[in-house]
Amino acid sequence: MSKNYAALAQQIVAAIGGVDNVAAVTHCMTRLRFVVKDDEQVDSSTLKGLAGVLGVVRSDNQCQVIIGNTVSRAYREVVNLLPGDLRPAEPQGKAPLTLKRIGAGILDALIGTMSPLIPAIIGGSMVKLLAMILEMSGALPKGSPTLTLLALIGDGAFFFLPLMVAASAAVKFKTNMSLAIAIAGVLVHPGFIELMAKAAQGEHVEFAFIPVTAVKYTYTVIPALVMTWCLSYIERWVDRITPAVTKNFLKPMLIVLIAAPLAILLIGPLGIWIGSAISALVYTIHSYLGWLSVAIMGGLWPLLVMTGMHRVFTPTIIQTIAETGKEGMVMPSEIGANLSLGGSSLAVAWKTKNPELRQTALAAAASAILAGISEPALYGVAVRLKRPLIASLISGFICGAVAGIAGLASHSMAAPGLFTSVQFFDPANPMTIVWVFGVMALSVVLSFALTLILALRTFR
Repeated sequence: MSKNYAALAQQIVAAIGGVDNVAAVTHCMTRLRFVVKDDEQVDSSTLKGLAGVLGVVRSDNQCQVIIGNTVSRAYREVVNLLPGDLRPAEPQGKAPLTLKRIGAGILDALIGTMSPLIPAIIGGSMVKLLAMILEMSGALPKGSPTLTLLALIGDGAFFFLPLMVAASAAVKFKTNMSLAIAIAGVLVHPGFIELMAKAAQGEHVEFAFIPVTAVKYTYTVIPALVMTWCLSYIERWVDRITPAVTKNFLKPMLIVLIAAPLAILLIGPLGIWIGSAISALVYTIHSYLGWLSVAIMGGLWPLLVMTGMHRVFTPTIIQTIAETGKEGMVMPSEIGANLSLGGSSLAVAWKTKNPELRQTALAAAASAILAGISEPALYGVAVRLKRPLIASLISGFICGAVAGIAGLASHSMAAPGLFTSVQFFDPANPMTIVWVFGVMALSVVLSFALTLILALRTFR
Protein backbone atom coordinates (compact mmCIF):
# COMPACT_ATOMS: atom_id res chain seq x y z
CA MET A 1 0.00 0.00 0.00
CA SER A 2 1.52 3.31 -1.09
CA LYS A 3 1.92 5.99 1.56
CA ASN A 4 1.38 9.73 1.29
CA TYR A 5 4.71 10.82 2.76
CA ALA A 6 3.88 14.52 2.49
CA ALA A 7 0.83 14.03 4.71
CA LEU A 8 2.77 11.73 7.04
CA ALA A 9 5.54 14.33 7.39
CA GLN A 10 3.00 17.01 8.32
CA GLN A 11 1.47 14.74 10.96
CA ILE A 12 4.88 13.86 12.40
CA VAL A 13 6.06 17.47 12.60
CA ALA A 14 2.76 18.49 14.22
CA ALA A 15 3.13 15.74 16.85
CA ILE A 16 6.75 16.76 17.45
CA GLY A 17 5.47 20.16 18.50
CA GLY A 18 5.46 21.97 15.19
CA VAL A 19 8.19 23.45 13.02
CA ASP A 20 9.21 25.90 15.75
CA ASN A 21 10.07 23.03 18.10
CA VAL A 22 12.46 21.31 15.65
CA ALA A 23 16.10 22.17 16.32
CA ALA A 24 17.56 19.63 13.87
CA VAL A 25 16.58 16.50 11.97
CA THR A 26 18.61 13.72 10.33
CA HIS A 27 17.91 10.12 9.43
CA CYS A 28 19.66 6.76 9.54
CA MET A 29 18.67 3.50 7.81
CA THR A 30 15.17 3.36 9.29
CA ARG A 31 14.63 6.31 11.66
CA LEU A 32 13.94 10.03 11.54
CA ARG A 33 16.11 11.54 14.28
CA PHE A 34 14.75 14.82 15.66
CA VAL A 35 16.47 17.16 18.09
CA VAL A 36 13.70 19.19 19.73
CA LYS A 37 13.89 22.45 21.66
CA ASP A 38 11.20 21.58 24.20
CA ASP A 39 10.81 17.88 24.96
CA GLU A 40 7.46 18.42 26.70
CA GLN A 41 5.80 19.49 23.44
CA VAL A 42 6.34 16.07 21.84
CA ASP A 43 3.17 13.93 21.76
CA SER A 44 4.51 10.35 21.75
CA SER A 45 1.09 8.68 21.82
CA THR A 46 -0.02 10.57 18.71
CA LEU A 47 3.25 9.71 16.94
CA LYS A 48 2.90 6.01 17.74
CA GLY A 49 -0.66 6.01 16.42
CA LEU A 50 0.22 7.41 12.99
CA ALA A 51 -0.14 5.04 10.05
CA GLY A 52 3.38 4.64 8.65
CA VAL A 53 5.14 5.08 12.00
CA LEU A 54 6.52 1.81 13.36
CA GLY A 55 7.65 3.14 16.72
CA VAL A 56 9.07 6.03 18.73
CA VAL A 57 12.23 6.19 20.87
CA ARG A 58 12.70 9.13 23.28
CA SER A 59 15.83 10.29 25.08
CA ASP A 60 16.15 13.77 26.64
CA ASN A 61 15.74 16.21 23.73
CA GLN A 62 16.02 13.45 21.14
CA CYS A 63 12.98 11.93 19.43
CA GLN A 64 13.52 9.05 17.00
CA VAL A 65 10.58 8.16 14.76
CA ILE A 66 10.92 4.69 13.20
CA ILE A 67 9.65 4.66 9.60
CA GLY A 68 11.40 1.64 8.07
CA ASN A 69 13.25 1.18 4.80
CA THR A 70 11.49 4.15 3.13
CA VAL A 71 12.70 6.64 5.75
CA SER A 72 14.53 8.75 3.15
CA ARG A 73 11.22 9.58 1.44
CA ALA A 74 9.68 10.70 4.72
CA TYR A 75 12.84 12.67 5.54
CA ARG A 76 12.65 14.63 2.27
CA GLU A 77 9.06 15.62 3.01
CA VAL A 78 9.93 16.65 6.58
CA VAL A 79 12.81 18.81 5.34
CA ASN A 80 10.43 20.49 2.87
CA LEU A 81 8.33 21.65 5.82
CA LEU A 82 11.26 23.25 7.64
CA PRO A 83 12.65 26.74 7.00
CA GLY A 84 15.64 26.81 4.66
CA ASP A 85 17.71 28.66 7.24
CA LEU A 86 16.99 26.16 10.00
CA ARG A 87 20.09 25.65 12.14
CA PRO A 88 20.57 23.29 15.07
CA ALA A 89 19.79 25.15 18.27
CA GLU A 90 20.78 24.47 21.81
CA PRO A 91 17.97 22.90 23.87
CA GLN A 92 16.32 25.31 26.29
CA GLY A 93 17.61 24.96 29.81
CA LYS A 94 20.32 22.69 31.18
CA ALA A 95 19.60 19.59 33.18
CA PRO A 96 21.91 18.65 36.07
CA LEU A 97 24.96 16.60 35.10
CA THR A 98 24.56 12.98 36.21
CA LEU A 99 26.23 9.69 35.31
CA LYS A 100 23.07 8.70 33.44
CA ARG A 101 23.13 11.93 31.45
CA ILE A 102 26.84 11.56 30.69
CA GLY A 103 26.26 8.00 29.47
CA ALA A 104 23.31 9.12 27.36
CA GLY A 105 25.42 11.94 25.90
CA ILE A 106 28.26 9.58 24.95
CA LEU A 107 25.81 7.15 23.36
CA ASP A 108 24.07 9.97 21.48
CA ALA A 109 27.42 11.30 20.19
CA LEU A 110 28.49 7.85 19.01
CA ILE A 111 25.17 7.05 17.33
CA GLY A 112 24.79 10.54 15.86
CA THR A 113 28.29 10.37 14.38
CA MET A 114 28.27 6.78 13.10
CA SER A 115 24.74 6.54 11.67
CA PRO A 116 25.43 8.81 8.64
CA LEU A 117 28.56 6.75 7.87
CA ILE A 118 26.84 3.35 7.72
CA PRO A 119 26.08 3.51 3.94
CA ALA A 120 29.77 4.10 3.15
CA ILE A 121 30.85 1.33 5.53
CA ILE A 122 28.33 -1.13 4.06
CA GLY A 123 29.26 -0.10 0.50
CA GLY A 124 32.95 -0.65 1.18
CA SER A 125 32.22 -3.94 2.92
CA MET A 126 30.24 -5.28 -0.03
CA VAL A 127 32.98 -4.34 -2.52
CA LYS A 128 35.55 -6.11 -0.33
CA LEU A 129 33.26 -9.15 -0.30
CA LEU A 130 33.01 -9.00 -4.10
CA ALA A 131 36.80 -9.01 -4.35
CA MET A 132 36.95 -11.98 -1.98
CA ILE A 133 34.37 -13.93 -4.03
CA LEU A 134 36.19 -13.23 -7.30
CA GLU A 135 39.44 -14.48 -5.76
CA MET A 136 37.81 -17.55 -4.14
CA SER A 137 36.09 -18.55 -7.38
CA GLY A 138 39.23 -18.10 -9.45
CA ALA A 139 37.53 -15.53 -11.67
CA LEU A 140 40.45 -13.18 -10.99
CA PRO A 141 43.96 -14.40 -10.08
CA LYS A 142 45.42 -13.32 -6.77
CA GLY A 143 47.52 -10.19 -7.20
CA SER A 144 45.89 -9.10 -10.46
CA PRO A 145 45.60 -5.30 -10.88
CA THR A 146 41.80 -5.47 -11.15
CA LEU A 147 41.52 -7.46 -7.93
CA THR A 148 43.96 -5.14 -6.18
CA LEU A 149 42.01 -2.07 -7.26
CA LEU A 150 38.71 -3.64 -6.17
CA ALA A 151 40.22 -4.34 -2.76
CA LEU A 152 41.43 -0.73 -2.53
CA ILE A 153 38.00 0.60 -3.52
CA GLY A 154 36.42 -1.49 -0.77
CA ASP A 155 39.06 -0.51 1.76
CA GLY A 156 38.90 3.25 1.15
CA ALA A 157 36.03 3.88 3.56
CA PHE A 158 37.84 1.96 6.31
CA PHE A 159 41.38 3.28 5.80
CA PHE A 160 40.16 6.89 5.82
CA LEU A 161 37.49 6.28 8.45
CA PRO A 162 38.99 8.94 10.79
CA LEU A 163 38.30 11.58 8.11
CA MET A 164 34.66 10.49 7.74
CA VAL A 165 34.23 10.34 11.51
CA ALA A 166 35.68 13.85 11.85
CA ALA A 167 33.32 15.23 9.19
CA SER A 168 30.24 13.58 10.71
CA ALA A 169 31.24 14.50 14.27
CA ALA A 170 31.78 18.12 13.21
CA VAL A 171 28.10 18.28 12.24
CA LYS A 172 27.10 16.60 15.49
CA PHE A 173 29.22 18.89 17.69
CA LYS A 174 28.51 22.03 15.61
CA THR A 175 32.14 22.82 14.80
CA ASN A 176 34.02 23.63 11.59
CA MET A 177 34.05 20.56 9.35
CA SER A 178 37.05 21.55 7.23
CA LEU A 179 39.22 22.07 10.32
CA ALA A 180 38.08 18.73 11.77
CA ILE A 181 38.95 16.93 8.52
CA ALA A 182 42.31 18.73 8.28
CA ILE A 183 43.32 17.66 11.78
CA ALA A 184 42.13 14.08 11.30
CA GLY A 185 44.03 14.09 8.00
CA VAL A 186 47.28 14.55 9.91
CA LEU A 187 46.69 11.21 11.66
CA VAL A 188 46.40 9.28 8.36
CA HIS A 189 49.00 11.27 6.40
CA PRO A 190 51.57 8.92 4.78
CA GLY A 191 54.41 10.88 6.39
CA PHE A 192 52.83 10.56 9.83
CA ILE A 193 52.18 6.84 9.30
CA GLU A 194 55.83 6.36 8.34
CA LEU A 195 56.96 8.30 11.42
CA MET A 196 54.75 6.17 13.68
CA ALA A 197 56.19 3.01 12.11
CA LYS A 198 59.69 4.20 13.06
CA ALA A 199 58.51 4.99 16.59
CA ALA A 200 57.01 1.50 16.86
CA GLN A 201 60.44 0.07 15.99
CA GLY A 202 62.04 1.95 18.88
CA GLU A 203 63.14 5.20 17.24
CA HIS A 204 62.62 8.23 19.50
CA VAL A 205 59.97 10.57 18.08
CA GLU A 206 59.04 13.80 19.83
CA PHE A 207 57.13 17.02 19.22
CA ALA A 208 58.38 20.14 21.04
CA PHE A 209 60.42 17.92 23.42
CA ILE A 210 57.35 15.79 24.24
CA PRO A 211 57.54 12.08 23.25
CA VAL A 212 54.98 10.92 20.69
CA THR A 213 53.25 7.60 21.36
CA ALA A 214 53.50 5.16 18.45
CA VAL A 215 49.92 4.35 17.45
CA LYS A 216 48.07 3.58 14.21
CA TYR A 217 44.97 5.65 13.44
CA THR A 218 43.72 4.18 10.17
CA TYR A 219 40.52 2.11 10.56
CA THR A 220 39.74 3.80 13.92
CA VAL A 221 36.71 5.70 15.21
CA ILE A 222 37.25 6.89 18.79
CA PRO A 223 40.35 9.13 18.31
CA ALA A 224 38.74 11.29 15.59
CA LEU A 225 35.45 11.40 17.51
CA VAL A 226 37.08 12.62 20.74
CA MET A 227 39.36 14.99 18.82
CA THR A 228 36.40 16.66 17.07
CA TRP A 229 34.53 17.01 20.36
CA CYS A 230 37.54 18.80 21.84
CA LEU A 231 37.84 20.89 18.67
CA SER A 232 34.32 22.25 19.22
CA TYR A 233 35.50 23.80 22.52
CA ILE A 234 38.87 24.91 21.17
CA GLU A 235 37.20 26.71 18.27
CA ARG A 236 34.83 28.63 20.56
CA TRP A 237 37.67 29.61 22.90
CA VAL A 238 39.95 30.79 20.08
CA ASP A 239 37.07 32.74 18.57
CA ARG A 240 36.69 34.66 21.85
CA ILE A 241 40.36 35.59 22.21
CA THR A 242 41.22 36.59 18.63
CA PRO A 243 40.67 40.21 17.53
CA ALA A 244 38.02 40.68 14.85
CA VAL A 245 40.52 42.08 12.34
CA THR A 246 42.68 38.91 12.53
CA LYS A 247 39.96 36.24 12.64
CA ASN A 248 40.22 35.34 8.95
CA PHE A 249 43.81 34.09 9.23
CA LEU A 250 44.79 33.97 12.91
CA LYS A 251 41.78 32.04 14.20
CA PRO A 252 42.14 28.96 11.91
CA MET A 253 45.92 28.95 12.36
CA LEU A 254 45.64 28.97 16.16
CA ILE A 255 42.96 26.27 16.10
CA VAL A 256 45.14 23.97 13.98
CA LEU A 257 48.28 24.72 16.03
CA ILE A 258 46.43 23.86 19.25
CA ALA A 259 44.21 20.99 18.14
CA ALA A 260 46.63 19.05 15.92
CA PRO A 261 49.44 18.67 18.50
CA LEU A 262 46.83 17.90 21.16
CA ALA A 263 45.46 15.15 18.91
CA ILE A 264 48.92 13.72 18.25
CA LEU A 265 50.22 13.85 21.82
CA LEU A 266 47.15 13.18 23.98
CA ILE A 267 43.72 12.75 22.42
CA GLY A 268 44.77 10.30 19.70
CA PRO A 269 46.59 7.85 21.99
CA LEU A 270 43.82 8.22 24.60
CA GLY A 271 41.19 7.40 21.97
CA ILE A 272 43.16 4.34 20.86
CA TRP A 273 43.42 3.13 24.47
CA ILE A 274 39.68 3.64 25.02
CA GLY A 275 38.83 1.76 21.83
CA SER A 276 41.26 -1.04 22.66
CA ALA A 277 39.87 -1.30 26.20
CA ILE A 278 36.30 -1.64 24.91
CA SER A 279 37.37 -4.26 22.37
CA ALA A 280 39.39 -6.11 25.00
CA LEU A 281 36.41 -6.17 27.37
CA VAL A 282 34.01 -7.46 24.70
CA TYR A 283 36.31 -10.18 23.43
CA THR A 284 37.56 -11.18 26.87
CA ILE A 285 33.93 -12.00 27.65
CA HIS A 286 33.80 -13.91 24.36
CA SER A 287 36.96 -15.85 25.17
CA TYR A 288 35.59 -16.90 28.58
CA LEU A 289 32.01 -17.67 27.57
CA GLY A 290 32.70 -18.88 24.03
CA TRP A 291 29.56 -19.84 22.11
CA LEU A 292 27.39 -18.78 25.06
CA SER A 293 28.38 -15.13 24.52
CA VAL A 294 27.16 -15.35 20.91
CA ALA A 295 23.91 -16.93 22.13
CA ILE A 296 23.34 -14.19 24.73
CA MET A 297 24.05 -11.50 22.15
CA GLY A 298 21.66 -13.15 19.70
CA GLY A 299 18.90 -13.18 22.30
CA LEU A 300 19.49 -9.58 23.38
CA TRP A 301 20.11 -8.04 19.97
CA PRO A 302 16.52 -6.92 19.21
CA LEU A 303 16.38 -5.24 22.63
CA LEU A 304 19.69 -3.48 21.94
CA VAL A 305 18.30 -2.24 18.62
CA MET A 306 15.21 -0.90 20.41
CA THR A 307 17.40 1.22 22.71
CA GLY A 308 19.92 2.17 20.01
CA MET A 309 22.69 0.48 22.01
CA HIS A 310 23.62 -1.77 19.07
CA ARG A 311 25.60 1.10 17.50
CA VAL A 312 28.01 0.99 20.45
CA PHE A 313 29.57 -2.13 18.91
CA THR A 314 30.27 -0.50 15.51
CA PRO A 315 33.78 0.83 16.35
CA THR A 316 34.71 -2.48 17.98
CA ILE A 317 33.59 -4.51 14.97
CA ILE A 318 35.46 -2.25 12.53
CA GLN A 319 38.66 -2.30 14.59
CA THR A 320 38.53 -6.08 15.10
CA ILE A 321 38.02 -6.81 11.40
CA ALA A 322 40.82 -4.38 10.52
CA GLU A 323 43.24 -6.02 12.98
CA THR A 324 42.33 -9.72 12.61
CA GLY A 325 40.38 -9.91 9.36
CA LYS A 326 37.20 -11.20 11.03
CA GLU A 327 34.76 -10.72 13.92
CA GLY A 328 33.30 -13.74 15.68
CA MET A 329 30.91 -12.55 18.39
CA VAL A 330 28.59 -9.68 17.47
CA MET A 331 28.14 -10.27 13.73
CA PRO A 332 27.36 -14.03 13.98
CA SER A 333 24.78 -13.32 16.68
CA GLU A 334 22.96 -11.01 14.27
CA ILE A 335 22.28 -13.89 11.87
CA GLY A 336 19.84 -15.51 14.27
CA ALA A 337 18.48 -12.20 15.57
CA ASN A 338 17.70 -10.71 12.15
CA LEU A 339 16.29 -13.81 10.47
CA SER A 340 14.32 -14.80 13.56
CA LEU A 341 12.48 -11.49 13.34
CA GLY A 342 11.86 -12.29 9.69
CA GLY A 343 10.55 -15.76 10.50
CA SER A 344 8.21 -14.49 13.20
CA SER A 345 6.87 -11.90 10.75
CA LEU A 346 6.19 -14.67 8.24
CA ALA A 347 4.22 -16.52 10.91
CA VAL A 348 2.15 -13.41 11.58
CA ALA A 349 1.45 -13.05 7.85
CA TRP A 350 0.38 -16.72 7.79
CA LYS A 351 -1.84 -16.46 10.87
CA THR A 352 -3.48 -13.04 10.56
CA LYS A 353 -6.78 -12.32 8.84
CA ASN A 354 -6.00 -8.60 8.67
CA PRO A 355 -4.88 -7.84 5.07
CA GLU A 356 -3.01 -4.67 6.06
CA LEU A 357 -1.08 -6.47 8.82
CA ARG A 358 -0.33 -9.33 6.42
CA GLN A 359 1.14 -6.92 3.89
CA THR A 360 3.20 -5.18 6.57
CA ALA A 361 4.46 -8.51 7.96
CA LEU A 362 5.43 -9.88 4.54
CA ALA A 363 7.37 -6.73 3.63
CA ALA A 364 9.09 -6.74 7.03
CA ALA A 365 9.97 -10.44 6.69
CA ALA A 366 11.52 -9.89 3.26
CA SER A 367 13.58 -6.96 4.57
CA ALA A 368 14.91 -8.95 7.54
CA ILE A 369 15.56 -12.26 5.78
CA LEU A 370 16.96 -11.00 2.49
CA ALA A 371 18.71 -7.75 3.44
CA GLY A 372 19.23 -8.10 7.20
CA ILE A 373 17.30 -4.87 7.89
CA SER A 374 15.22 -6.00 10.85
CA GLU A 375 13.70 -2.80 12.24
CA PRO A 376 10.50 -2.97 10.13
CA ALA A 377 9.91 -6.47 11.52
CA LEU A 378 10.89 -5.42 15.03
CA TYR A 379 8.72 -2.31 15.30
CA GLY A 380 6.03 -3.06 12.75
CA VAL A 381 5.28 -6.59 13.93
CA ALA A 382 7.23 -7.96 16.92
CA VAL A 383 6.94 -5.07 19.39
CA ARG A 384 3.39 -4.35 18.31
CA LEU A 385 2.15 -7.93 18.87
CA LYS A 386 4.53 -8.97 21.72
CA ARG A 387 4.46 -12.76 21.16
CA PRO A 388 6.50 -12.60 17.92
CA LEU A 389 9.12 -10.64 19.89
CA ILE A 390 9.30 -13.36 22.54
CA ALA A 391 9.61 -16.01 19.83
CA SER A 392 12.38 -14.02 18.14
CA LEU A 393 14.35 -13.61 21.37
CA ILE A 394 14.20 -17.35 22.08
CA SER A 395 15.11 -18.25 18.51
CA GLY A 396 17.89 -15.64 18.42
CA PHE A 397 19.45 -17.17 21.55
CA ILE A 398 19.32 -20.74 20.20
CA CYS A 399 20.57 -19.82 16.73
CA GLY A 400 23.30 -17.63 18.24
CA ALA A 401 24.45 -20.68 20.20
CA VAL A 402 24.61 -22.73 16.98
CA ALA A 403 26.55 -19.96 15.20
CA GLY A 404 28.95 -19.76 18.15
CA ILE A 405 29.49 -23.53 18.27
CA ALA A 406 30.13 -23.52 14.51
CA GLY A 407 32.75 -20.80 14.99
CA LEU A 408 31.22 -18.51 12.37
CA ALA A 409 32.91 -15.14 11.90
CA SER A 410 32.26 -12.20 9.60
CA HIS A 411 34.90 -10.74 7.30
CA SER A 412 32.84 -7.61 6.69
CA MET A 413 30.23 -5.42 8.38
CA ALA A 414 27.08 -5.63 6.28
CA ALA A 415 23.81 -6.40 8.09
CA PRO A 416 23.55 -10.22 8.11
CA GLY A 417 20.90 -11.49 5.71
CA LEU A 418 20.60 -13.87 2.78
CA PHE A 419 22.09 -11.37 0.31
CA THR A 420 25.10 -10.69 2.55
CA SER A 421 25.71 -14.26 3.75
CA VAL A 422 28.98 -14.40 1.80
CA GLN A 423 30.66 -12.29 4.49
CA PHE A 424 30.67 -15.37 6.74
CA PHE A 425 32.32 -17.68 4.18
CA ASP A 426 35.83 -18.74 5.13
CA PRO A 427 37.99 -19.75 2.12
CA ALA A 428 40.01 -22.02 4.40
CA ASN A 429 36.90 -23.83 5.68
CA PRO A 430 34.25 -24.62 3.03
CA MET A 431 31.93 -26.00 5.74
CA THR A 432 31.22 -22.44 6.85
CA ILE A 433 28.93 -22.15 3.80
CA VAL A 434 26.84 -25.04 5.12
CA TRP A 435 26.79 -23.64 8.65
CA VAL A 436 25.75 -20.13 7.55
CA PHE A 437 22.80 -21.31 5.49
CA GLY A 438 21.95 -23.86 8.18
CA VAL A 439 21.76 -21.17 10.88
CA MET A 440 19.71 -18.94 8.59
CA ALA A 441 17.23 -21.71 7.80
CA LEU A 442 17.00 -22.69 11.48
CA SER A 443 16.36 -19.06 12.46
CA VAL A 444 13.42 -18.68 10.08
CA VAL A 445 11.86 -22.08 10.77
CA LEU A 446 12.30 -21.99 14.56
CA SER A 447 10.96 -18.45 15.02
CA PHE A 448 8.07 -19.24 12.65
CA ALA A 449 7.12 -22.31 14.68
CA LEU A 450 7.57 -20.59 18.06
CA THR A 451 5.40 -17.66 16.96
CA LEU A 452 2.59 -20.01 15.92
CA ILE A 453 2.90 -21.95 19.19
CA LEU A 454 2.79 -18.76 21.28
CA ALA A 455 -0.10 -17.31 19.28
CA LEU A 456 -3.19 -18.13 21.34
CA ARG A 457 -5.43 -16.40 18.83
CA THR A 458 -5.35 -14.91 15.36
CA PHE A 459 -3.19 -11.78 15.12
CA ARG A 460 -5.21 -8.65 14.49
